[in-house]
Amino acid sequence: MKDADWLSRGDRLGMVASTLCAVHCALLPILIAMLPSLGLGLLGRADLDQAFVLFASLLALTTLTQGYRRHRTFRAWWFLLPGVALLWVGAYTSLHTHGVLHTSLMVAGGSLLATAHWVNLRLSHASLRTQPVGA
Repeated sequence: MKDADWLSRGDRLGMVASTLCAVHCALLPILIAMLPSLGLGLLGRADLDQAFVLFASLLALTTLTQGYRRHRTFRAWWFLLPGVALLWVGAYTSLHTHGVLHTSLMVAGGSLLATAHWVNLRLSHASLRTQPVGA
């Protein structure tokens, strides 16, 4: 697979995953309240959120690093760095209680990660259009 294809797929996966993460975090308080009545108490475990934050962070760091090597523009990182910080504070500190503050941090962080992937994808496509043939 060509480098451009891999990067494009990575950013698309990151956008979808980050958006789903933000939606998941926004709906999780409602779901947690309903889980016991459905007999599904284990699905609300913190470990799943923390594992997803780790995966999303690694995917974003990898694709944005590769994108930066191509387009040499730091713009996508303006969204990535605060997004990762919000996710890590929400997932790995005492705020990881599935309360309103935790939910707000996770939704904002996931939204920023999705935006970073989108910006990186746009910058990468723009740089491919401006490169000479064979470069």
